[in-house]
Amino acid sequence: MAKTMRHYYWLVAAFIRKNLRFLIISFIASFFTIILFINVLPVLHSILFKEQQILGLSGDYTYQNLPRQVSELISNPLVAVSQNGELVPVLVNSWEVIDKGHTYRFHLKTDLLWSDGDAVAAKDIPFNFRDVKVNIRDRYTLDLTLEQPLVIFPNYLNIPVVSKHFKGIGGLYRVSSFKMDRDRVKQLSLVPNKADLPYKVYRFYKNEDDMITAYKKGEITSFQTSKQNVASLFSDWKNTKVSKTTNFDTTMVLFFNTEQKTLGNIDVRRGITTSLPNFEEFGQPASGPIPPTSFAYNDELEITKQNLEKAKSLLKKNIKSTEEGKLTLYTFFDHASVAEEIKQTLEGLGLKIDLKLLSFRPTDFDMFLTVWNAPRDPDQYFFWHSTQQQSNLTHLKSPRVDKLLEDGRQIINVKQRVSIYHDFQRVLVEELPAAFLYHPYVFTIERR
Repeated sequence: MAKTMRHYYWLVAAFIRKNLRFLIISFIASFFTIILFINVLPVLHSILFKEQQILGLSGDYTYQNLPRQVSELISNPLVAVSQNGELVPVLVNSWEVIDKGHTYRFHLKTDLLWSDGDAVAAKDIPFNFRDVKVNIRDRYTLDLTLEQPLVIFPNYLNIPVVSKHFKGIGGLYRVSSFKMDRDRVKQLSLVPNKADLPYKVYRFYKNEDDMITAYKKGEITSFQTSKQNVASLFSDWKNTKVSKTTNFDTTMVLFFNTEQKTLGNIDVRRGITTSLPNFEEFGQPASGPIPPTSFAYNDELEITKQNLEKAKSLLKKNIKSTEEGKLTLYTFFDHASVAEEIKQTLEGLGLKIDLKLLSFRPTDFDMFLTVWNAPRDPDQYFFWHSTQQQSNLTHLKSPRVDKLLEDGRQIINVKQRVSIYHDFQRVLVEELPAAFLYHPYVFTIERR
């Protein structure tokens, strides 16, 4: 046994003496290979097994009107509005007002690059404003000329700049590929420009039903809906997580036609508004036209609470005949359940409600229930001023509202604007051209 051991010992020793150099080099190489592998493994894992989210969206979109949640990922705006309402330059260094307020001259930063690496020039910046003339002065300077002076015009340039082929500037993501159906987006693939962010693929569907089917078939990993019944459908799925948030960018609103004979009476509008339930199952109660996420939100406004006795008294006192109590309520199919609840409530108070479900916005109506997207800036001249015949759905003609809207868009000072728009919210709620019901819940359906 001892002889055998000595034999193997001399063989190993001879092998080591003969191959010592090779063994030392191999050891060192193996050591550094292990160290390198330990450090590179996370990178390889991130490349080979990078998290990818495939999200569904419904609706028709082009590069000019991408959903804000997408455009904000791939680009930045010329200017941004801070939480306290101050304007902050982002893609521009500065701007000045010339020609008695008709023209705004913007000076772009000189080191900007599109997401494909091309340098950004003033002539490449897309604008989609009506009644605004664009004049390129040089590579980094452009003039925007308005037909009428508007002091707050730069506030409307807080939209992310997205050019053709979905090129952005300085975004967290860049669009690596896209699919189109004529001029409509079908799919966008986004690659992160920052570590630890997941890859994102957005797939667009004609309607929500198609998007739900796509989730069931495994085509997408996540989508959002405002419908409680859709969220409930997936709540029992073991591989699906359902979460709820509030979308303060939108408000469910019941618009009144103030030129209609019955609804022209503010006490009738007040009676209808007072009769409405709180709709807590659909969203967070709204108090007025400006959401609580805005710097100009008036937190002193009270939420209208249902008071059927008061409502019944107001309606009985101000509606003198059966004919006056006949009203038509229009809405879209998606809001049928809310509209039906309104119909039953009002009919319980003696009104006769004809509910009509449409797939398009009606040109004429008594009442119109819809989700309304309030602008991010508190300026709502477009929606409520008496001169806006096409966009003022309620045909409101209120000198008080008109004056406040005119003053609000001619002042830059944030504190002064806040004061004006606090008054605007209070007066509009008093005038009641519309009942602001709730900010809808949004349900996110995603695979675990």
